[in-house]
Amino acid sequence: MIDENQFLETLNEAIDKNRLTLPTLPEVALKVRDAVENEQSSANQIAEIIASDAALSARLLQVANSPLYRGRVAIDNLQMAVARLGVRLVRSLVVSLIMQQIFQATNDLLDAKFRQVWEESVQIAAISRVLASNADHLDKEQAMLAGLIHNIGALPVLAMAESHEELLQDPQELDRIIDVISPQVGQRILEMWDFPPSLIKVPANFLNLEYVSEGDADYVDIVLVARLESLMNADHTTDTTAWSQIPSFAKLGVEPEINIIEIEGVADDIQDIEVMFLS
Repeated sequence: MIDENQFLETLNEAIDKNRLTLPTLPEVALKVRDAVENEQSSANQIAEIIASDAALSARLLQVANSPLYRGRVAIDNLQMAVARLGVRLVRSLVVSLIMQQIFQATNDLLDAKFRQVWEESVQIAAISRVLASNADHLDKEQAMLAGLIHNIGALPVLAMAESHEELLQDPQELDRIIDVISPQVGQRILEMWDFPPSLIKVPANFLNLEYVSEGDADYVDIVLVARLESLMNADHTTDTTAWSQIPSFAKLGVEPEINIIEIEGVADDIQDIEVMFLS
């Protein structure tokens, strides 16, 4: 069994000495983020920024015409796409595309793990969006972004694992190391990306079942409940009896024993989001 403290120390040292580089936001993502935060930015200005990236432009048009967001008229230009989707969703799409590009590995086992982490993140993002729809003080697109980035700290851990043969041969130990280390690393990445504090808290706390938010439910509560709902959906034998003691369920007014994915219409919305990010 690997000493996670020593592994984290080695990981942080590798990052500090540029032997292992944390994922950075490319220029187009930085410009989109800044434009989104600037209330004076127009849909046309944001569209012009996105137009400089062919892959992002194609993804934006694809999503604008997807079942979840399409209107009566098909959209074929970026300005209309931005106007239809809204700037917060556009920012989420930028980050998701970057994360998909990051989720790659040279080792087959780690590549499979990258894919697993990404697919789990997408499902949790989809459930987070549904949960936030019932919380008026939270933005559902921001909640979806919180779900997408909640386990971003797993990326450098997986990259570091490529040089630890014992982890490559022991998937359970690799999962344990990810759970122990990814919250700290994820927080560090989002601080470096200059994300708002409301989102920086998400990777730092998504495994903390005793988390208590100040005031109303926040995005940590959303992601924490979404993650547990995802586990319930994946394994219908999951014991939920202890979940009634988890503060986030009460904060959101969600009954722990109810699988929200089984509520009429919810599964379709979640599937549309998963198709949007995984196709």
